[in-house]
Order: sequence, then structure tokens, then C-alpha cells
Amino acid sequence: MEDAKGKVQENLLANGVDLTSFVTHFEWDMAKYPAKQPLVSVVDTLAKQLAQIETDLKSRTAAYNTLKTNLENLEKKSMGNLFTRTLSDIVSKEDFVLDSEYLITLLVIVPKPSYVQWQKTYESLSDMVVPRSTKLIAEDKEGGLFTVTLFRKVIDDFKTKAKENKFMVREFYYDEKEIKREREEMTRLLSDKKQQYQTSCVALKKGSSTLPDHKVKVTPLGNPDRPAAGQSDRERESEGEGEGPLLRWLKVNFSEAFIAWIHIKALRVFVESVLRYGLPVNFQAVLLRPHKKSCTKRLREVLNSVFRHLDEVAAASILDASVEIPGLQLSNQDYFPYVYFHIDLSLLD
Repeated sequence: MEDAKGKVQENLLANGVDLTSFVTHFEWDMAKYPAKQPLVSVVDTLAKQLAQIETDLKSRTAAYNTLKTNLENLEKKSMGNLFTRTLSDIVSKEDFVLDSEYLITLLVIVPKPSYVQWQKTYESLSDMVVPRSTKLIAEDKEGGLFTVTLFRKVIDDFKTKAKENKFMVREFYYDEKEIKREREEMTRLLSDKKQQYQTSCVALKKGSSTLPDHKVKVTPLGNPDRPAAGQSDRERESEGEGEGPLLRWLKVNFSEAFIAWIHIKALRVFVESVLRYGLPVNFQAVLLRPHKKSCTKRLREVLNSVFRHLDEVAAASILDASVEIPGLQLSNQDYFPYVYFHIDLSLLD
């Protein structure tokens, strides 16, 4: 389970680097979301992008599930017992008398304890059974599949006598075209399923994330010291060579969705800050990343103390749960004297 989780985590990249590196070196993408556009236009662009990804995901998921279901149905046919399983991978043309006006070859399932009885009695179960025409062509843990050749006009009589002796005639007539079609269908479905999520043989570039050896990582948004995280489309495509189309699509669009999500977070910080502190803009957005989870409470206390002057009521409400914040339907645990939005990168927990 941990190995599978680790493999998934390796593929959760944004713009070619791990999620922590992308977030801590985030820069607004001016090409996709021009800052000079009205805010409503930027939001509309983000919404349309995410809606298209969601639509494509539903379509591709449905196609993959259909493929998987069809393959499972075929696999079930080949995994049952001799009464129910497909025989296309067992029988061959040589097992049957074909294109005869008078003769036909039947398949009979005989319990293992009755093999000797079958060999002794099958020729006498009905008139016009071809002597020495039986052959064991397959077995499972319960019994064997035997062929027997007889005249067409005694089929019903032979079936009745066989059933009386606990020999079950399997309804099967050799159709070379149908068997070929079934085999090709199985091969095609197996190939399609493998191609959908085939893993890459090409090494993926990994973005490193180095954190200083102190309790809190502070990174101003729009850091100019961004690493080579912004790969070109061509570079990303070359890294995906050898991957199945579904896996490749998931990786690319996870990256696009995550990048859009972080842009939305940045938008929310900006809008909330303008609403809270007014114009002209006089605030700085930063990322705070506690080195340890145990430091979160202490960090919150320090922030509340440092920025208490920005909103005395909110600061007081944090210390005193009985104090309500006028005009807000939020609990005091949701509101701080500074603008705060949480980014959870533990997507697999």
C-alpha cells in the first residue's frame, strides 16, 4: 500500500516540480491570467479551465471503466468451470468434424470419477455414435471435457441418455470466425487497458525542495528566485514519452488543476486583503510553512500577537470564545486579525 502511495506521490507534480517547491516559489502566470484584465475575467478563465478538465476527466473515466468492465466480463468467461467458461482458448479446429451433412462433434463434460465409465459406455449411449471418436481436450478440478462424434439425427437421444448417466453435453458448435473474433477482442482489450495506464520508462525530472533548518519557512509570493520549474510544453511532452494516454493526461491535467487552484488561493488572499484593509494596496502576502506540525499552535500565537493591532475584536475573540465578531457568521476559530488561507498539500492522507 505504501509503495503504491509512493508511486502516486512521485507523479503529483505541478509544472514539473513537486507541489511544495511549486507553492513556495509561486509566481502569478501573466501569460494565462493577465493581471490587467478585470478580476471577473480572470475568475471566468480559471472556472472555464477547471470545468473543461472536469468534463474531460468524466469522459475519460467513463471510457476507461467501460473498457475495464468489458475486459472483466471476458476474463470471467475464461476463469469459470467447464460448464460456464468460454471454450475459444481450449478447442481447436482439429477437435471437430466440420462441414459434414451427417456427422457432428459434441462436447461432453464428464466428472473425474466417471472417466472410466464414459470410456466404456459412450459408444452405446445411442445408435450411430462413431466408435473411438472421444478425446479428452481439457480438464478442471471437477471433471474433463471430452469430444464425441455421432450422426446428427441422434443428437437429442444421445443428450438424454448422457444426462441420465450424469454426463452433461455442453452446447457448443465450432464457429471459426466467432472464435477468432472473441480471441481478437480479448487481445485488443488487454492491449487497450495496458496502454491506458502504462508506466513511463523515461525518468521524470524531480524538483528539489530545500527547507532551512528552522521552524518556519517564509516565502514572499512572486519570489524572483524561482527555480527552473516552468518547463515548456515540449519538455513536459518529452518526459511523458512511453506513458499510456490516460496516465499522461492525468499527470498533465493534475498539474494544470493544481496550478489553477493555487492561483485561486492567491486571488482570494488579494481580494480578502483589499476588502479587509482597503485601497491603496499596502500589504504583503507570504507563505508560512511550519517545519513541524507541533509548531503550528505556537506559530498561530505569535501571528495573533504580532498582528493583533489590525483587528482588536478578532484578536480578542481568539482568546475569548464568548466574544462574537460583528457582521460575520464565522466562529472565532475561522477568523484572525490577518488574512489567512490554508493550503493542504497532503493529498493522499
